[in-house]
Amino acid sequence: MDKTIQSTGTVAKAADTTIPVTDAPVRSAGASAQSTNTAVRGADATIRMLGPLEPRDGWVAKYCPIAGALEVLSARSAFLILREAFYGATRFDEFVRRAQISEPVAAARLRELVDAGLMEREDYRSPGQRTRQRYRLTEKGASLLPAMVALMQWGERWVNGCDRVQLRHEGCNAEVGVALRCEHGHDVSESELTLAVRPRPLRKTSLRDDCGDRAT
Repeated sequence: MDKTIQSTGTVAKAADTTIPVTDAPVRSAGASAQSTNTAVRGADATIRMLGPLEPRDGWVAKYCPIAGALEVLSARSAFLILREAFYGATRFDEFVRRAQISEPVAAARLRELVDAGLMEREDYRSPGQRTRQRYRLTEKGASLLPAMVALMQWGERWVNGCDRVQLRHEGCNAEVGVALRCEHGHDVSESELTLAVRPRPLRKTSLRDDCGDRAT
């Protein structure tokens, strides 16, 4: 899947969405995070457990999606390669140069991302050159874009000196950020979040199936 982000001075074609990036110094994007959600204090960000998930010490998060995602994306270099894939990199040398990582590290991360189904290899050949391989995001890999934007947004707000670029909506040039929203379209503040066992139609559910083993 060709899902890339346009950067100033480079034309990158995208099948689904194209988000412009400017390299001019800008204000921190922290305000964009607050456009639909109120400011978060530590106490407000505590997620309330519902039903069999309360108390929290009563179960083990054996099938935690956060832990599962980190099993796939546990290395900093993996995120940098994905960043460059969204920025339009496809060739091995581009990933090495733009992510500023060594060739062995790039080779290892690309192989892991391909094995995990986040990227795919395809053959290409420039005129007069031998056939080579390039890398593209799959649908699975492209679906990480909101997570990447959330990390970018957090870094802009909390890491000094990381607010030099911003994502903008090509249609109106407004800054782009991520926000919590329920499936019915309601904006949700952090203090309104609860954690519940996901309904499993067509079969009997249990805490063991959905959340892991009960603590003994």
